[in-house]
Amino acid sequence: MSTEIATKSVAFYTLGCKLNFSETSTIARSFEQEGFERVDFEKRADIYVINTCSVTENADKRFKSIVKKAQQVNEDAFTIAVGCYAQLKPEELAAVDGVDLVLGATEKFKITDYLNQLSKEEPTQVHSCEIDEADFYVGSYSIGDRTRAFLKVQDGCDYKCTYCTIPLARGISRSDTLENVMENARLISEQGIKEIVLTGVNIGDYGKGEFGNKRHEHTFLDLVHALDTVNGIERLRISSIEPNLLKNETIEFVSGANAFVPHFHIPLQAGNNELLGKMKRRYNRELYVDRVTKIKEVMPDCCIGVDVIVGFPGETDDHFLDTYNFLSNLNISYLHVFTYSERDNTEAATMEGVVPKKVRAKRSKMLRGLSVKKRRAFYESQLGKTKTVLWEAENKEGFIQGFTENYVKVKTYWNPELVNELQTVTLDVIDEDGLVRIV
Repeated sequence: MSTEIATKSVAFYTLGCKLNFSETSTIARSFEQEGFERVDFEKRADIYVINTCSVTENADKRFKSIVKKAQQVNEDAFTIAVGCYAQLKPEELAAVDGVDLVLGATEKFKITDYLNQLSKEEPTQVHSCEIDEADFYVGSYSIGDRTRAFLKVQDGCDYKCTYCTIPLARGISRSDTLENVMENARLISEQGIKEIVLTGVNIGDYGKGEFGNKRHEHTFLDLVHALDTVNGIERLRISSIEPNLLKNETIEFVSGANAFVPHFHIPLQAGNNELLGKMKRRYNRELYVDRVTKIKEVMPDCCIGVDVIVGFPGETDDHFLDTYNFLSNLNISYLHVFTYSERDNTEAATMEGVVPKKVRAKRSKMLRGLSVKKRRAFYESQLGKTKTVLWEAENKEGFIQGFTENYVKVKTYWNPELVNELQTVTLDVIDEDGLVRIV
């Protein structure tokens, strides 16, 4: 087969977080600049790019099935793996049948430089750096895929949480310059996109690494102040921010901002201080309560989402019930529940007190049930109120869906004229599927 690719189609599949989606979009634009046509992953393409994740065990397993799916559509296609899993376990990915190229943390944004070197007849190529070399910043944002854009403002993490591989996969904490973030926000605005979601690994750490070292002149508060002035962006949403980095000044600013919406997603991980210590989190549950209390004090209708891990080594029944009761009594809106899975090269993987997988699954089910109750109670508290919905593009069984500013998911009868429009509505009733229906 030719060692040079003459054809011009490429497809992308993204596993994992909002940050990965923003980076996939940036990589896709680099292909388009080289003359490639982007097609859906289900369609025949000459190159398939899979942006991997390694936060959960499930993401690792899904990779093989995605490669197989691409090979079934076009067995002669080139399949390229990038992202966190590609950095952590490049040889493991390279061993998967059908994978031609594996690119680590520093190489994924140079992907088009490798295109003319590809050949199906050669062994799988692996280009993966030592993670210490991942000390430069590449700005990213997603556009054209959805109603909202994910804008990357920060990458990497300096925290040493005992369960987490992200510092090994993405390197040290570093930030985009404020000037570049503002320019990307303006570019998004020019595309007619109404909402930007700020994303990164640890966005509350924004500013650090602005100059390629630990020196910086801006903070996360400076960032939100500046972004709130961008013309044309109706909504700005903070994706996920550590409780110890979410300062009262930021909460107060968001409560009176032009574009920032009343929605915070704040990782907790455990509602028990002993477990938080074993996880090497940088706060205790008392600080978490303070943050939630402050938010609700200045924004009573604010939506608050919580990340929580079940089955961490040493988590006894008492520890779990401590977390369950803590969350049950907290004025929050929904949970993202993660079942702990062992990760190579993490401190937690060597800890005693391994929780049986059946127990992990049971605890996960209990917290997911609590999340359903919490979300329902939050939605019920919003009925009868007037909110603004940003309608999305998909026709779902005759309905159009969207989110209010405070992240209530709503639906009404399909009307293509509403797509990507902001509409003021009264929240009427909760439907059988749990969404609020506009009558």
